[in-house]
Amino acid sequence: MNVENLETVDPEIYTALKGEECRERKNILMIASENYASRAVMEAQGSVFTNKYAEGYPAKRYYGGCEFVDTIEKLAIDRATEIFGAEHVNVQPHSGSQANMTVYFSVLKPGDTILGMDLKHGGHLSHGASVNFTGMLYNVVSYGVKRETGLIDMDEVRDIALNNRPKLIVVGASAYSRILDFKAFSEIAKEIGAYLMADIAHIAGLIAAGQHPSPVPYADFVTTTTHKTLRGPRGGLVMCRSEHAKAVDKIIFPGIQGGPLAHVMAAKAVAFKEAMSPEFRDYQKAVIANAKKLSLSLMEKGFNIVSGGTDNHLMLVDLTNMNVTGKEASEALEKAGITVNKNGVPFDQKPATITSGIRIGTPCVTTRGMGIREMEEIAFIISNVIRNINDGAVSDDMARRVGELCDRFPVYEP
Repeated sequence: MNVENLETVDPEIYTALKGEECRERKNILMIASENYASRAVMEAQGSVFTNKYAEGYPAKRYYGGCEFVDTIEKLAIDRATEIFGAEHVNVQPHSGSQANMTVYFSVLKPGDTILGMDLKHGGHLSHGASVNFTGMLYNVVSYGVKRETGLIDMDEVRDIALNNRPKLIVVGASAYSRILDFKAFSEIAKEIGAYLMADIAHIAGLIAAGQHPSPVPYADFVTTTTHKTLRGPRGGLVMCRSEHAKAVDKIIFPGIQGGPLAHVMAAKAVAFKEAMSPEFRDYQKAVIANAKKLSLSLMEKGFNIVSGGTDNHLMLVDLTNMNVTGKEASEALEKAGITVNKNGVPFDQKPATITSGIRIGTPCVTTRGMGIREMEEIAFIISNVIRNINDGAVSDDMARRVGELCDRFPVYEP
C-alpha cells in the first residue's frame, strides 16, 4: 500500500482542511456548542482505530482482534463513571441525538407522552420538536420560560406534568443560560410516576468540573455529547441507573447502531482523562466567569440578554431593541471575524431562518486563554458591528481588532 499524505492524495480536501484550520485560528469562535479539542484528542480520533470493527461490548464482541478496542472502551467507561458518578455508562453513541434516542427507545413506545422544553424557548430538536423523530413518534407536550423573566417556572412545569401525565420528562436545553434545577424536576417526575432524563450536552464540562449541579443523583437517565464544554470529540454518551443498564446497552447495539466508532471512543477516553485534571476545573471556572463578564458588558451597552444574565457558558441576546435580526447580526459579525449563530428568542415573532436573536458562548475563547479584559474588548466589537451594521469601515476596523486578539491568543500553533 502506497503511503501518501493527504495533500498528494486529495488536494481539494487538503485545501478545505487547511482553510478550516486558518478560519479557526483567525476568527473568534463564539458558537456555544463548539470548542477546540486538544491535539491529543484529535490524534486519538485520527488513529488506526478507525480501521477496526468491534460490534458488541468489551469481552463480548462479534469480531476477533478487539483486545485493544476493549482497552480503550473500558478506559472511557471507567473515566466517565469516575467523573460523573453514574451507576452505568455507555460510550458508544455516535451523537447526542442517538444518545437521546437510546433512552426513548429503552422505556417508551410510539404514542407515549413526553414532556420537554420547547425548542422555541431554548430546548433541543430531540426533546420533542415536530420535525424531529421525537415529534414524529411520540405525543409531545412542552414547557418553556416566563415572558417576564426568561426563566423556567417550576410551578408551571408541574401543572403541565399533572395535566398531561407524561411517561418521560426531559430536562435540558441548547439555549438556556441559567442553572437547571434537577432536584425539582425529579420531584415532579416522582409525583406522576414518570421517568426523568437529563440532557446535559451543553453543560457536561461544567458539571464534570463541579461548576453546575449534577443530575446524576436525581435522573433515571443522563445523556450528553462529548464535545461542547467537555472539549472532546464529536460523539454521545448515555448514563443511567443500573436497573436500566441492560435495556440501554441492547438498544444501542444491536438496536440503533452497528459497530461503534473505536477511534472516537479512544478520543472520548482522552477527553475524559483531561476532564479529571485541576486545569480543566480552572478552565470551566474561567468559561463561566467570561460568560458573566461578556453578558454584563453587553447589557451595559444596551443589549437585552434573555433572563438578564447567565450562570453557565452561554447567553441569548434579544436584538429586538436594536432593530436588527439575528440573521443580519450573525452575518455582520462573521464579516468582522466573530462567529456566532442566529437563534430564536422566547416568544419570537420571526421565523427560525431569520430570528430575533443570537446565541453567544465562551468555551472557545476561554480555551484560547482569553479572560475578563478580552470579554470587554469582544463586547465592544460586537456592539460596534451591530450598531453600525451597514458601515463597511466600522466592520473593517473591528475585523482588525479581532485579528489582533487572535494573534495574541493563538491556537493549534505548530
